[in-house]
This record gives sequence, C-alpha cells and structure tokens, in this order.
Amino acid sequence: MARFDEPSGRSLRVDLERRTPSTARMYDVFLGGKDNFGVDRDAARRVERAAPSIVRAARDNRAFMRRTVTWGVRDVGIDQVVDIGTGIPTSPNVCEVARRHNRDAVVVGVDHDPEVLAHDRARLGGLPILDGDVRNPGLVLADLEQTGLIAWDRPVLLLLVAVLHFVSDEEDPAGIVAAFVERLAPGSAVVISHVSSTGADPRAVAEIEDVYAKSTSPGSRFRTHEQIERLFGGLRMVSPGVVQVQHWPVERGPVTALPVLGGVGRVTGTL
Repeated sequence: MARFDEPSGRSLRVDLERRTPSTARMYDVFLGGKDNFGVDRDAARRVERAAPSIVRAARDNRAFMRRTVTWGVRDVGIDQVVDIGTGIPTSPNVCEVARRHNRDAVVVGVDHDPEVLAHDRARLGGLPILDGDVRNPGLVLADLEQTGLIAWDRPVLLLLVAVLHFVSDEEDPAGIVAAFVERLAPGSAVVISHVSSTGADPRAVAEIEDVYAKSTSPGSRFRTHEQIERLFGGLRMVSPGVVQVQHWPVERGPVTALPVLGGVGRVTGTL
C-alpha cells in the first residue's frame, strides 16, 4: 500500500541514541546542513581526512542533479519525476528545480529512512513522499502504481542520484535499475550518479568503505567506470555518456580527486 504522511511501519524510534552514523545525515554534513549529529560529523570528518575533496564532490553531485532535472523537464519536456532516495531536503531540491521549469510537473519522492521521511514531509509542502527502499523495486513500483500519480504510458524522469553505491553487489544494482526501466515508457530517462574507484586513491577508497561499513548502509561500495556504465544496461546514453559529474553535459570546472560519475540514459522501443 502506498504511504505518504503516515508513520513508517518499521518504528518511529529512529536510532534514539544516535550511535550509528547515518548516510543521509553524513551527506547533510558534506552539504553544510544542520540536520546531523556528532556521530555523523565524526564519521564525515574521517571521510574528509581520507578524501579532502569530498565536500566539493558532494556539492558537484547536487549540481549534476539540478542540471539533469533541468534537462529532462525544460529541454526534453518530461513532466513526471520520480526521485528514489530523496535524502534530507536541501534547496534547491528536485521539486523546486522541476517546477521552476514546469509548474505542473508531477514529482514523487521515495526513501526508506524514517528520519529522512520525517524531514521531507515536514519541509516539502505536501510533496508525495513514499516509504520505499530502492533494493525492492517491485514494491516501490507497486506503491507508485497505487498512488495513481504517475501516468506510466508517458515518459518519466527517474532519478537514482548517489543511491546505488549504497547497494551491495549481492543486492544486484544493475538488476534493480533494469526492474525500474522495464516499467518506464519510451522516451523516459534514467539519471544515475555513483562514486567511482577509477582514478581514486585505493587507500582513500578502502578507508571510506570502512567508514560506511559502520553506518546505516553497510553494503556501500565504490565501483569502476565500467561497472557504473553497466548499470545503464540497454538504455541509449545521452552525450557525453558516463563522465565525472562536473563534465555533464559539458565541462564545468575541475574534477575532484574522489570521482563521482554520472550519466543519463533514455528508454527506447515500444510498450
């Protein structure tokens, strides 16, 4: 059953003792937010010691999100956006960017973190936020179907921004993407960004993976450029393909020592 503003079925007790670093709150630290705790800041500082460019990489990733949403809504004319893994809201967020270019755009968020859901529902002014986990695309799609908000016979802009590196190999990230793509109409677009080990300092990668192994997403891992390309499966890549996020769609300043790769793929064929 689709869930918008009701409490999470798991529990409203959200790590009350704050002993475990939250990946969402750590990202909030990197973006300069205030919705985090000492345990998150300690973990974030450990990541930053290993990779001092992490703060700029996180902010460049957010800029990539804004550009891809602008491309999809303004340039391509897609008026339906599904944001998987919304994270703690920052501004400008996906909804703000989409509705800047089309005030009637339908935007639906999905996240499985109870704390993220609480923040989103409090701040995003009635924007539909579903309680769902990217690792279970079938259930997410069923809940989206039940809302009736998405017209599946028309193109959708699906965002998987900085989400799939929290999915382990055993959980089959490529299969997850394929399950979503199978439901999308031709003309839809899938946006993916992902931290990459290609070109990164192996010691930094190992240290960061160790930090996240003790977080709320213990399956987190870096992937190579080739592995990230394979996540797009049979999608038709939009130029320039999978590149560092600072270089999509054109070069915009220097890349970071901690690579974040991103790309956009289009759904082809017929329903």
